[in-house]
Amino acid sequence: MADQLHCPICGKNVRFDNPEMPFCSDRCRVLDLGNWADEKYVISTARHNELEESDISDLPEGEHH
Repeated sequence: MADQLHCPICGKNVRFDNPEMPFCSDRCRVLDLGNWADEKYVISTARHNELEESDISDLPEGEHH
């Protein structure tokens, strides 16, 4: 088993005992946090653009599309 991995920001080797792990430094950790804040990263979710037939039949009259 490897005792290090690569920093997701700069690619440098990072040991598991590094307190900044999985980053190589505080700088890379802050850059990653900034990427989340700038919405450069997103967690995808399934989109439900269409209602299923059973959902449409449950709508009150006049609300069917």
